[in-house]
Amino acid sequence: MSTSTSTSTSTGGDALGSPVPVLSFGPVVLPVSGRPVDLQVRVSAPATGTGLPVILLSHGHGPSNNLSSLNGYAPLADFWAAHGFVVVQPTHLTSRTLSHLVADAPGAPDFWRSRAEDMTHILDRLDVIEHAVPRLAGRIDHTKVALAGHSLGGFTAGLLLGAGLTDPDTGNLVHLVEPRIRAGVLLAPPGNGGEAFNGPMAKQWPVIGAVDFSSMTAPALVVVGDKDDPRHFTDRGPDWHADPYTLAPGPKTLLTLFDAEHGLGGIAGYDAAETTDESPERVAALARLTAAYLHTQLHPGAPTWETAREALTTGPDPVGRVESK
Repeated sequence: MSTSTSTSTSTGGDALGSPVPVLSFGPVVLPVSGRPVDLQVRVSAPATGTGLPVILLSHGHGPSNNLSSLNGYAPLADFWAAHGFVVVQPTHLTSRTLSHLVADAPGAPDFWRSRAEDMTHILDRLDVIEHAVPRLAGRIDHTKVALAGHSLGGFTAGLLLGAGLTDPDTGNLVHLVEPRIRAGVLLAPPGNGGEAFNGPMAKQWPVIGAVDFSSMTAPALVVVGDKDDPRHFTDRGPDWHADPYTLAPGPKTLLTLFDAEHGLGGIAGYDAAETTDESPERVAALARLTAAYLHTQLHPGAPTWETAREALTTGPDPVGRVESK
C-alpha cells in the first residue's frame, strides 16, 4: 500500500474542500467465473472521512501497457480520492498488460461486454473490496456510486449508463445498464456510427459504431476536446466525440475543453510521453470540474458543480465552455 498526497490548485474555488492524503491499494484480486483471468482492481481512497462515495474508473485502450490498466489515470484518481471519493480501477481484458493471456479468448479484441460486466462484478462485491483494503471498511456509502471512463472507457461508461448496442455478431440489441450507478463522466468518448463511420479503424472495431445513445438516460457529463480529431474512425471532426451528449436524452452536460486533444492534457498518467497536448493546468481543471460535477450529482442541491463551472469556464481565461440540457 502506498500513501500519496495531492496538492490543491488555486482555481475552482473551495467547494470541494482541502485535499487530504490518499491511500492507494492494489491489486485486489476478484476471481470471476468464466473470465479468462482474475479481475484485478486498484482502490484509492482518502485517508480520512466516512460516508464516502465511489467512482468506478474505466481505462481506455491507449498505446502504453500500464496506463491502460489499474495503474493508469493517476492525475484523476489521486485528485478524486484526495477530495473525498473512493476510486476503483479495474484492469479490463483489453489492457495490453493482458494481451499475451487473452488474445484468443472469447470477446477479443474489444471485449465490449466484459468491460461493462467488470463494473457490475465490482459493485456486486464492493463489500469484499472494502474489507480487503486496510482502513477502508465501514467508510463507503454504497448508495452513492458514479462512473467515469476515457476513450474506450467512455464507450463502456455509455453502456452502463443506458446506451444500447447492436451486437455485431448477432444483430441483437443489447442493454447492459447498471442501475446502481447514479451518474457518469464520459471523457473523449466515441460517437455515433452510420455512414460517417468511415475511418480506417471502423471495420476493425465495428462495435464502436454500434451504440444507440437514445436510451442513455442517466445523468452524465460528456467531456470533449475541440482539437480531438477522430480521423481513424470518422471524417466528422472533433464534434463526433460529443454524440453521447447530442444524441442522448437529458439530463446531460457537455464540457468542451479548448485546445484539448484526445489525452485532454494528459489524464492517462503523469508526464506521459504519448500525450499530444500536455497541459498540467488543463488536467488540474478537468480533475476539479469532474469531481465537482459528480459531487453535486451524488449530493443533490450541493453548489459544488456551479462553483467550479463558474470559476473555470467563465471569465477572461476559461478552460472551456459548458452547455446543458
